[in-house]
Amino acid sequence: MSRILIVDDDKIMNDALSRAIQRTGHEVECRGSIKEGLEEVNANHYDVVYLDVRMPDGDGLESLSKFRKSPSAPEIIIMTGYANSKGAEMAIKSGAWDYVKKPSSIKEMTLPLLRVLQYRKNKVVSEKSVALNLDGIICTSPAIKECIDVVARAANCDANVLITGETGTGKELFAWAIHKNSARADKNFVVVDCTVLPETLVESLLFGHEKGAFTGANSSKEGLIKQADGGTVFLDEVGELPLSVQKRFLRVLQEHHFRPVGGKSEIYSNFRLIAATNRNLEAMVEKNHFRKDLIYRLKSLHLALPPLTKRKEDVRELLTHYLAKLCENNNIAIKGYSPEFFEALISYDWPGNVREFINTLESVVAESLDSPILVPYHLPVNIRICATQASIGDSQKPSKYTASYENISSTLLPTLKGYRENGLAALEKEYLEKLLTTSKGNVKQACQISGLSRSRLYGLMKKYEILRK
Repeated sequence: MSRILIVDDDKIMNDALSRAIQRTGHEVECRGSIKEGLEEVNANHYDVVYLDVRMPDGDGLESLSKFRKSPSAPEIIIMTGYANSKGAEMAIKSGAWDYVKKPSSIKEMTLPLLRVLQYRKNKVVSEKSVALNLDGIICTSPAIKECIDVVARAANCDANVLITGETGTGKELFAWAIHKNSARADKNFVVVDCTVLPETLVESLLFGHEKGAFTGANSSKEGLIKQADGGTVFLDEVGELPLSVQKRFLRVLQEHHFRPVGGKSEIYSNFRLIAATNRNLEAMVEKNHFRKDLIYRLKSLHLALPPLTKRKEDVRELLTHYLAKLCENNNIAIKGYSPEFFEALISYDWPGNVREFINTLESVVAESLDSPILVPYHLPVNIRICATQASIGDSQKPSKYTASYENISSTLLPTLKGYRENGLAALEKEYLEKLLTTSKGNVKQACQISGLSRSRLYGLMKKYEILRK
């Protein structure tokens, strides 16, 4: 027997739907507002929530994620008397199971319930039968638990997987998790970093080459695709794969046969593909920088990793896990931390995500070797500033490198020299941020673009408290 919650201010609909659900042998509760619905779903276990869109105290679509994040993680069926395509799109993208129009027959209203309850039953059986190896993955938050569900599905099949997410969210870590939990776990996991593939040699590196195929090919060499035979190929930053290679790679994905450069016959590789990118591939298609048909092949399963700012519930566990690991690596006793230290971590947005978080802890441990308790003073200046601003309710405080004086009275105007220096600082900071974004944090490339020496670039980054992307 399952438990169903109906959140709707229409008493007639509640009564009719409740009776129909009870006849199928399930328990039903009704609430007439979003506030009451959230209180109920957070206090008790529910498998499914019927959620109306137009409620007296808010929009059901906007509250959908809050219902899904409740302890029992119920599936959501959206109900609305004002159905439209945009609402349906928003509901599905937000994770709704279905989107049904009112008024409909009771049979039409309850049909999605039968489907979703069967889905949850199968899901529970699947979760009990699979003990995933999630080494290194912290999965406390609902957002990451949803990602783990995708990992479990991916591990039980051979479908291609596309992992998307911002830089530093752990795309390679999740790719490894899929491989380690799959039937291919004892075979090779071959990483291909598409950002460093030289366009002139990319086909040779991927598919191999025969002796004499080109100048310098003094012997035959097996390509990365063949090295992954029986295992997994991980194409990291697949958005950087040269357009000239994408068409040939599409055929390899379809047939798993390919011809090495200079070869006379095709060879076969039984590989599974996992690709990752921090770029918007659909936007690249619009600019003719990526093949649309290749996206379809890459995206049999899609794993979208949330940024750290969207999973703050994981910060404490991440802190505990990596702090213990770093202390062990440095042969020092495990450190404690003050409440203020933790609050400082929570108040920061972590644009570099988990990678920046780990790098920050490495710096903190190195700076505090003699301190048994970590305090905010041990953190980098930019994080301390964010924490201080948050504590005084001034998170929107402008940067010290701001060139605008529009809101300052004439009696507070700085000197011309001060105004000029402040404006120059703002321009320099903006340029450096764009430079590191363009070069994707590659210092050598950033120096080539800007004409700065490595030491000068590092000096300016330190001056303006800029982290590598």
